[in-house]
Amino acid sequence: MFLSPYYSKENQNVTITSQQASDFAKQVAEDFNPIHDVGAKRFCVPGDLLFSVVLTEFGLSQDMQFQFAGMVGDGVTLQLPETPSEKFTISDAKGKEYLHVSRQGELCQCDKQTAAFIKSYVAFSGLNFMHVLIPMMKQYGMMINPERPLVIYESMAFHLDHFDFDDVSLHLVEQQMEVNGKRGDVTLAFELRHQGKRIGTGKKTLVLSGLRPYVEEQALQMCDYYESRKLVI
Repeated sequence: MFLSPYYSKENQNVTITSQQASDFAKQVAEDFNPIHDVGAKRFCVPGDLLFSVVLTEFGLSQDMQFQFAGMVGDGVTLQLPETPSEKFTISDAKGKEYLHVSRQGELCQCDKQTAAFIKSYVAFSGLNFMHVLIPMMKQYGMMINPERPLVIYESMAFHLDHFDFDDVSLHLVEQQMEVNGKRGDVTLAFELRHQGKRIGTGKKTLVLSGLRPYVEEQALQMCDYYESRKLVI
């Protein structure tokens, strides 16, 4: 499994070190959010990695919904269900919940297809900050705190018409942001395509915190900082 370097599993217990999480963020998702850095004060495991672990362990269902309930820190032991049903929760040994999963429809347990889906899905996420969120902040005239930038997943969902694919690509079709004080709720709708044809749809919701009026110079500095981080991996 291509995901094996990024988490450890014993029985139904999964652990993810900060190094594994950081490597996944930078090497697979191309996500350079500082909260995924080893030693970061507010370190958390990427939501895309939790999503990928679920698909790797339980397969790819035609309809899946993921609702994030908490941020996973370094070395937290997560407990996977022995026999997952249509709805299950990923929690730690103390019962703290981190991820709620719902799934319906046919199940695909082909490692090649699942890996192709994961790689494309998380690569799309890696483009969000520079190519989607920054332009959106400018459009709405609001931006995250450049000193403490925080963007987190709230939920994600997708539907696949079928499993007749060996690779898949994601294409953004709609985006919007609802501003509530210092909080911004972002919704991204996308299509899943294979060889140029639509084979499914999906949606992600993200939360932007610490919003303040958009300042072009500060936004450009955030972009420069984000891009510079790619040079030191």
